[in-house]
Amino acid sequence: MRVFLHELRAEQLVFWRSKEAALFIFLFPLLLFVLLGSIYGGTIDGEPAPRALLAGLTGYGCANTAFAGLAIQLVLRRENGILKRLRATPLPPATYVAGLLASTLVVFVLQTVVLFLLGRIFYGTPFPPALGSLVLAVVLGAAVFAALGVATASLIRSGEGSSAVVNFILLPMAFLTGSFGPTRHYPSFLRAIGDVLPLKYFVDLMNAVYLRGHALWTKPGAIAVLAAWGAGGLVVAMLRFRWEPREG
Repeated sequence: MRVFLHELRAEQLVFWRSKEAALFIFLFPLLLFVLLGSIYGGTIDGEPAPRALLAGLTGYGCANTAFAGLAIQLVLRRENGILKRLRATPLPPATYVAGLLASTLVVFVLQTVVLFLLGRIFYGTPFPPALGSLVLAVVLGAAVFAALGVATASLIRSGEGSSAVVNFILLPMAFLTGSFGPTRHYPSFLRAIGDVLPLKYFVDLMNAVYLRGHALWTKPGAIAVLAAWGAGGLVVAMLRFRWEPREG
C-alpha cells in the first residue's frame, strides 16, 4: 500500500506540473462547458440547456481524461523508453498501472466536482440528487474509458501521431453521442453510428442519474454496453500492450 500511495503521489505531481496536460485534459472540458452554456439558450430535450450540457460534458470529460489523456500519456512514455526503464526498477508493474489508473480517476473526480460547481455558480444548475449513483457512474465510466485508453495506446505506433489519432476518435465521438448538444437533427446514419459508441451510453447514464434523479441500476442496458466495451478494451490491452518502444 505504501508503494502504491507513493506512485499515486508521483503520478499526480507529474500531471499537475505538466501545463499541457493540465490545460488539455483538466481545463478544456471546463472551458467548453462555460462557452457552450453561454451560447445555448432555452431548453435541450425539455431540460434547461446548461443542465443538459453539464450532463453531456461530464461524459466528454470522462472520455477526455480516462481515454484520450491516458492513451497519449502511455504512448509517449513507451516511445520515450520510460516504460521500459520502469520495468527494470523494483516497482511492480501492477503497482505502476494501479497508480496511473488511480491518478486518472482522481483527476476526473476533481474535474467533475469543478464542473458542477461552475454550473451552480454561472447558471444556477442544481447539484446531483442521486449522489451515490453519480459516484458509481463516474467510477464505471472512468474504468471503461481507461481500459479503452490503454487498448488504444497499444495500437498507436508513434508518439508523434498519438495526439492526432486520439483526437480523431474522441471529437467525432463526442459530437455523435450528444456530449456537446442534441443529436436529434443529425442524419439518421450519423445517429446510427453514435448509437454504437460507448460515450453515448455513459451520457445516457449521466442524463438518467443527474437530469432525472434515477438510480444507476435503472439503466441496465447502458451499463451492459459500457461493460462490454470495457471488457473488449481490456482484452486488447492484455494482448497488445507493450513496455518497449516499437521498432521502425
